[in-house]
Amino acid sequence: MTDRDERGHDERGHDVIPAPRAVEGVDRGAAVLDAGTALWAAPGTGSTERWLRGTLGAALGLPFPSGAEGAPDSVRLARNSVRLLVDGTLEPEAYRLGVTSDSGVEIRGGGAAGVFWGAQTLRQLLGPDAFRRAPLRPGATHTVPAQVVEDAPRFRWRGLMLDVARHFMPKDGVLRYVDLMAAHKLNVLHLHLTDDQGWRVEIRRYPRLTEVGSWRARTRIGHGASTVWEEKPHGGYYTQDDIREIVAYAAERHVSVVPEIDVPGHSQAAIAAYPELGNTDVVTASMEGGTAPTVWDDWGINPNVLAPTDNTLRFYEGVFEELLGLFPADKAQFSRFVHIGGDECPKDQWRASPAAQARIRELGLADEDELQAWFVGHFDKWLAARGRRLIGWDEILEGGSRAAGLEVPAGEAAGIGLTQGAAVSSWRGYAGGIAAARAGHDVVMCPEQQVYLDHRQAPGEDEPVPIGQVRTLEDVYRFEPVPHELDGDRARHVLGTQANVWTEVMEDQARVDYQTFPRLAAFAEVAWSPLPAPGERDFAGFERRMDAHYRRLDALGVGYRPPTGPRPWQRRPGVLGRPVEGRPPVR
Repeated sequence: MTDRDERGHDERGHDVIPAPRAVEGVDRGAAVLDAGTALWAAPGTGSTERWLRGTLGAALGLPFPSGAEGAPDSVRLARNSVRLLVDGTLEPEAYRLGVTSDSGVEIRGGGAAGVFWGAQTLRQLLGPDAFRRAPLRPGATHTVPAQVVEDAPRFRWRGLMLDVARHFMPKDGVLRYVDLMAAHKLNVLHLHLTDDQGWRVEIRRYPRLTEVGSWRARTRIGHGASTVWEEKPHGGYYTQDDIREIVAYAAERHVSVVPEIDVPGHSQAAIAAYPELGNTDVVTASMEGGTAPTVWDDWGINPNVLAPTDNTLRFYEGVFEELLGLFPADKAQFSRFVHIGGDECPKDQWRASPAAQARIRELGLADEDELQAWFVGHFDKWLAARGRRLIGWDEILEGGSRAAGLEVPAGEAAGIGLTQGAAVSSWRGYAGGIAAARAGHDVVMCPEQQVYLDHRQAPGEDEPVPIGQVRTLEDVYRFEPVPHELDGDRARHVLGTQANVWTEVMEDQARVDYQTFPRLAAFAEVAWSPLPAPGERDFAGFERRMDAHYRRLDALGVGYRPPTGPRPWQRRPGVLGRPVEGRPPVR
């Protein structure tokens, strides 16, 4: 962020997170917002107009009466107004926020999203009271220091993945996280809707997916070594109308929602509901007490995976048909994407299954890895035929060439079995993303070692349920989504980046808040702002800006981890985690 103002007026513009590209002071004055401040909304700015009245107006007690048609026709009206305009000379998500004492507030955006991001910056400039739900001082006036903010995002995909399968997050919690994302200019919510431990979306043609698959009998407290159990059912799911509401609510805030249905691994909840989806020829009487698998009550990688049969393919085609209706491919930037997981699929059952081995021979495949590539490739082509784009974890790159019936030189096979529109979420480090970009596929960088927010935030013994390596606020701030191995056209395949919140040890909203914040604020700046190289980033300056941002999070009711460590009620004494010592690998 640059500052060309040397006149020493109110410095709140310097506390914006994520940091704008440029902030310039224009005079020593300020714009004043009060009950008479008019809101002028040009065509194409309706979502921001509604948000200003419903959220910012509610927080500050500002009714924002509508201005007359056209531009203000007098200096008096201009001085006491907020004006929203679309400016085609700007990039779609770029904005220019101008504040002066004699012409009020004007937000220009290259598109509707740019106008909205400019309004988020205005909210921060108004101070922490603007983040509440009702005015603390009804009738008060509110000032914004005079300045010009010019801004645009570095990456198009600025995402957060919420795992609502391991621990269910009720709909209101998801809507709350959409608002938290919007406040940080994040624009992709990746919902992990299915896993071994629960199925979270209503599919009407297969009602047992939620009747059976959305509930587990009990839950292990802590990670795998823990012997403590919560002996009560856990679960829940979103009705189709809930999903429609989430998608519409997010769209109003320029957030795309990308659903994930995990196949062919991480599927025990679906198999519990419809046992014929599993490898029934190898699920013997010694497994699961002689019955079909139940919804899993434990953590880790489950051996029960989908059978590679035509019945399974038709079943999931039915699932995806309903899903496409709930997540329409509209004008939202990433609404065409559907995530199919594809990760952590053990092959033991396929190796032991006569039916799976027969399928391998029938398809002319070499092994079980190529069988998985065939399975993923089927849904890649199925989605592409319907105008959608598949995205999956980086395992979808494996075994692809022979499964696609193609001969390619060694070392160039990554992703060759996928359609060109398929994209990769690179989670096992940077390598999968590098391979995908070199093969011409778009990439979302979300390496576990850098931006998995379930990993612990400090080495101290008070850190609740410590998972993985230490990833501090500074570590996240120094994360670089584009590896040095990619440049030019290949670097342009990096759509952006995403932070992932896996919830095995996060039983409620308070735990999700603790693990996610304040690190999500640092991640948002990485995703939005044109920062220098990691070692050259001004983390001390970011920490100073966080002093103001913590007050905003307090006003929003976010249970973040304080800089001094967890509060007493945020600790989980005696609950085992899985800490990993040492620095994480860079690649």
